[in-house]
Amino acid sequence: MNRTLYTALFYLGLPLVAIRLWLRARKAPAYARRIGERFSWGLPAMQPGGIWVHAVSVGESIAAAPMIRALLARYPQLPITVTCMTPTGSERIQALFANEPRIQHCYLPYDLPCAAARFLDRVRPKLAVIMETELWPNHIHQCARRGIPVALANGRLSARSARGYGRFARLTAPMLAEMSLFAVQTEAEAERFRLLGARPETVEVTGSIKFDLSVDPQLLVRASELREQWQAGERPVWIAASTHEGEDAVVLAAHRQLLASHPDALLILVPRHPERFNPVFELCRQQGFKTIRRSSAEPVSASTSVLLGDTMGELLFLYALADSAFVGGSLVPNGGHNLLEPAALSKPVLSGPHLFNFLEIAAMLREAGALQEVDDAHGLAVAVQRLFELPRDAQKMADAGLRVMRSNQGALQRLLDGLDRLL
Repeated sequence: MNRTLYTALFYLGLPLVAIRLWLRARKAPAYARRIGERFSWGLPAMQPGGIWVHAVSVGESIAAAPMIRALLARYPQLPITVTCMTPTGSERIQALFANEPRIQHCYLPYDLPCAAARFLDRVRPKLAVIMETELWPNHIHQCARRGIPVALANGRLSARSARGYGRFARLTAPMLAEMSLFAVQTEAEAERFRLLGARPETVEVTGSIKFDLSVDPQLLVRASELREQWQAGERPVWIAASTHEGEDAVVLAAHRQLLASHPDALLILVPRHPERFNPVFELCRQQGFKTIRRSSAEPVSASTSVLLGDTMGELLFLYALADSAFVGGSLVPNGGHNLLEPAALSKPVLSGPHLFNFLEIAAMLREAGALQEVDDAHGLAVAVQRLFELPRDAQKMADAGLRVMRSNQGALQRLLDGLDRLL
């Protein structure tokens, strides 16, 4: 399939796109708003001539934030347009850069030639930077036609994804050849991009910028103060973060088992997507757990068993409140989420076995003794209980995670150097 056929199929599939938006809007009403932006109609007023950064959703937006701040500092004369595809990503971008007037934001239009052309004619960027894996043939081709260099930042490409791209070589190979820089996380990923059609001179191994996460020391201070307000300074607290459908019941089963030996244990449960906040809250209540919502600002009491993290932009703070962290999206075959956020906060890290989106990072943490993988509710309960009862072991895991973080930093600087050359 070449780009012409891909585009024709995309146009023919627009009714399915509309149905998908409608279905999503039933669970998350924000999907029904700003639809015009997805076709480059009704875009907000924008200053042209800057840098365009695309981060598909929340995780990529958070990962992109240090890079965007560094670009703001390096190029004080340039506006930066940040796009995404999801309402949660949009909320995160607006919260991260609420006080930065040079940040412009809208949804990325669908990958149709007319929509991509209207978007680029409005924004007229000097450079396009795409986070991780969100590659769209028509957007990239329209950039190439205008002489706009396109860089992939913090690039990752699993073997499974590479096989998928390889099945459409007539579409993907020309697209990759039109790009100017692939700043990828590992040599294995670099080789996959080369084999798929990226020009060898454009591929660089820079490492993962997620290792360059910096934690505000005041975050830990505020977390400690809040635990004291809860009178939970000595209370065992654990967090299950970024959970997906099918995981919450497993986590709650683990928490119930844990309460048999530690009746004062507190679980902070943070679903990945806002549309699941209400259903997960009801699940906690139905299962008999005394649950309060973080958004209610109600203080945690001695009788509180579960704190539902139903706010946006607080995940690092919620990690800081806990003694140990389970990272979700990993007990179900979703591929996992960022294991380095709790590690950067000096927390022992637990996960399920499905980590195909973070294979290299997971391997580093596992080999260092900073990560333990579990398969089910019983395994999760036993792992959390061990960390509660063996604080030295917990500290060893935490220290190992910090060492992995610090020994792999520097990717952001290497990425910025590559973007400098393109500008």
